[in-house]
Amino acid sequence: MKIVDKINANIQEGKTFFSFEYFPPRTEEGVENLFERLDRMVAYGPTFCDITWGAGGSTADVTLGIATKMQNLFCVETMMHLTCTNMPVEALDNALNEVRKAGLQNILALRGDPPKGQEEFKQIEGGFGNALDLVKYIREKHGDYFGIGVAGYPEAHPDFIVDDEQQMKKNYWDSLAYLKEKIDAGADFIITQLFYRVERFLQFVEDCRSIGITCPILPGVMPIMTYGGFKRMTTFCKTDVPQAITDALEAIKDNDEAVKAFGIQQGAEMCKQLLDAGVPGLHMYTLNLERSAVGILETVGVLDTSRVPRSLPWRQVPSTRPGESVRPIFWSNRPKAYLHRTLDWDSFPSGRWGNSRSPAYGTLSNYQFMRRHASSDKRRDAARAAWGAELAGPDDVADVFVRYCKGEITMLPWAELEGLHSETSLIKEQLLALNAAGYLTINSQPALNGVPSSDAQFGWGGSGGYVYQKAYVEFFCAAEKLQPLLDKLDGAPSITYIAVNARGDVRSNMKEDSVNAVTWGVFPGAFRVCVWGTVLWQSATCAAT
Repeated sequence: MKIVDKINANIQEGKTFFSFEYFPPRTEEGVENLFERLDRMVAYGPTFCDITWGAGGSTADVTLGIATKMQNLFCVETMMHLTCTNMPVEALDNALNEVRKAGLQNILALRGDPPKGQEEFKQIEGGFGNALDLVKYIREKHGDYFGIGVAGYPEAHPDFIVDDEQQMKKNYWDSLAYLKEKIDAGADFIITQLFYRVERFLQFVEDCRSIGITCPILPGVMPIMTYGGFKRMTTFCKTDVPQAITDALEAIKDNDEAVKAFGIQQGAEMCKQLLDAGVPGLHMYTLNLERSAVGILETVGVLDTSRVPRSLPWRQVPSTRPGESVRPIFWSNRPKAYLHRTLDWDSFPSGRWGNSRSPAYGTLSNYQFMRRHASSDKRRDAARAAWGAELAGPDDVADVFVRYCKGEITMLPWAELEGLHSETSLIKEQLLALNAAGYLTINSQPALNGVPSSDAQFGWGGSGGYVYQKAYVEFFCAAEKLQPLLDKLDGAPSITYIAVNARGDVRSNMKEDSVNAVTWGVFPGAFRVCVWGTVLWQSATCAAT
């Protein structure tokens, strides 16, 4: 979906929104850390997230990879930056084709900064020299497929900020005229450069409107996180910093925690002024960190991390999986693995759930979410500390599971989530008893009966609805423990069970082609609507093993 359509929908509904920006790390460990942070921050419900393009395409492959995963595995509408720096048309074509293939529909078109070691931007042979030409080219080659954002500069582009007052005034209005050219060429919305004077941004918006720019204009908010980083960025961008901010920072510049706290306070004050002035949303420059951006949004009341709305019990992929409305519960703790293995599906759900040997299922070999605990020495050391350097037998394995349920450790080899779901608190004692008895639980949920869809812990879906869950537990057990358990379950017809071993032998009291809804909701409408969230399906169980 185009970001501009989501922005306009929020504006029409009077809903204040926010978005997050990230940059591509240069190391594999950095990328892994970013993915973990992304997973948490996407859960807060940003309207979109974007990922920057390294100077001169220096991180092009990393940017493309991260953008693809943001859209299709972390399930957030994603915009990729694209610059002209050191990018011939062939490279631009490749980047646009790759993100289009991945289902991304949004590009932030930029000229870009000079490559490292160069003071001035230079157009390369076969490339473009400015964002205007890039916008025109994207529209020429891809028509209306992409939503295109462009940069706006409340204080003018740094290249044209000068001391001469008269020349500065001319440069400012020239930059606005150029911005209008970008919009007229096909750009859909504007995100601004960082600023620390709210009145300067508001004047910029007013001046844009005065020359006929009517599209959404989002303020780019960069929290102050470190003294050195703030000084470098504001110097590079030639940002006008109020003296009060400079004085406050000078007094605490050697206290990192005090600088972060001041940054949240100052950012919140600035964002409150912006929102009070009618700005519809905030674009947060996160610098790949969580605390400051989220802290500012919480302080101004745009975000309540304890009450994050969910349209379904699981996170939907924007754009590329529009027909998906239900998932097998077996993948609840491995959502990214499920998405990875079903990337090539053309319908959801599908009969291809029915056979784990089907080529529709992708392999998980060398898949990053399955090797995350062994991807670096640091992570391997953390895993050994959690699980033990050596497991002597089944009792040692069971002890790891018990400690996980107690919260003493927060990770298991195959689980993508850190720690138990919050809802598990209702059945924690039962899970501890099961694990202590040798039934090693890997997935579970408590029974719910008509909990309001607005409930902070269990709710999902639209307002005014009610959600329901059947009690569910999934576990490993030794073969000798299975038969006594099945003997008891066969005497309890209200309990549905499926058991499968490594050879694929199945024991079940379900019909092979039957489906059992285990999570669903009922919502108001012209007719009362029942929505299935997750299901139990015998064939899908075999595919999940």
